[in-house]
Amino acid sequence: MRKKERYQHLIEYFTHNFPEPETELAYGNAYELILAVVLSAQCTDKRVNLVTPALYEQFPTPQHLAAATPEEIYPFIKSISYPNNKAKHLAGLGKMLVEQFNAEVPSSVEELQKLPGVGRKTANVIASVVYNQPAMAVDTHVFRVSKRLGLVTQNAHTPLEVEKQLMAYIPKEVVPKAHHWLILHGRYICVARKPKCAVCPLTHFCKFYQTHWPNMLDDPENRLG
Repeated sequence: MRKKERYQHLIEYFTHNFPEPETELAYGNAYELILAVVLSAQCTDKRVNLVTPALYEQFPTPQHLAAATPEEIYPFIKSISYPNNKAKHLAGLGKMLVEQFNAEVPSSVEELQKLPGVGRKTANVIASVVYNQPAMAVDTHVFRVSKRLGLVTQNAHTPLEVEKQLMAYIPKEVVPKAHHWLILHGRYICVARKPKCAVCPLTHFCKFYQTHWPNMLDDPENRLG
């Protein structure tokens, strides 16, 4: 199957079955989302959602966050991975939002990446989710699923290389949705250790399935019935 056909099958399936995907991070505005995404690095959305309500309440605006020290932020995020570094990032992020961006979360990927704790992936999430821009955030799920499905070549070794290949085939107006499709598919079906091929609706065009499935039937978890 040609790569272009794989993309067509992907878009057709999800457009019909999951037309309005959303992030699983809880947020009410761009400011809250950027805090949540920074905290979500190497941490689950579920864990982030447990701590952000109190964080949002204590620091409801960039001005409140800008006035806080990392030591004041730390108790609210101490159960998150790497809390010391992330407390420093959030303190710096608040200050920069106030001092350089008039307390508004910028919309461009380039400006977003100037903020402490905001790499390209986080910047793409904000640009895509908040501003509906054609920005493809490549996290571990997108990276894995894209390769397994055969959407990108196996020699795409970095998130940026995967991002560029995905962007070359996915229509711009679909990119914000495709970002969520790939993440959620990787989170719940195409999981890292034992992908749930027996219940996956994408096997008819999945390169990984076509190559590995005959050898996976010996695993009881992959047997139907």
